[in-house]
Amino acid sequence: MAPKATAMFLLLAGLMGAAGTAVWASGSHGGDPVAAARLTIAGQYLLMHAIALCAGVALARTADASWLMLAAMGLLAAGSLLFSGDVLWRVWQGERLFAFAAPLGGLLTIAGWLALAAAGITLVKRY
Repeated sequence: MAPKATAMFLLLAGLMGAAGTAVWASGSHGGDPVAAARLTIAGQYLLMHAIALCAGVALARTADASWLMLAAMGLLAAGSLLFSGDVLWRVWQGERLFAFAAPLGGLLTIAGWLALAAAGITLVKRY
């Protein structure tokens, strides 16, 4: 995978990790219980997928990664940002980012995990 692409995903993972930590922490400081639960979910989702992006970068640098690795990381990032962004927008603005934003983010994230599995199958067949 191109060094610029891995650097971009590493940068995005760091930003997602920082945002996830801040959002999760703000959800743990009380207030409206529904808002706190949503903040916790959004923060955990961002953190979990930030770690997945870090792992993807590490694998891309050490393995003969295919275009599927790049697609997987792109889908994971886009899905995580869309899902968490919609949840956060609901907390902060009281309305959806756009219709079906969170479900679309979830579907993109699932597609990212499936693309990662497909990349693994490709690598297993190669060796």
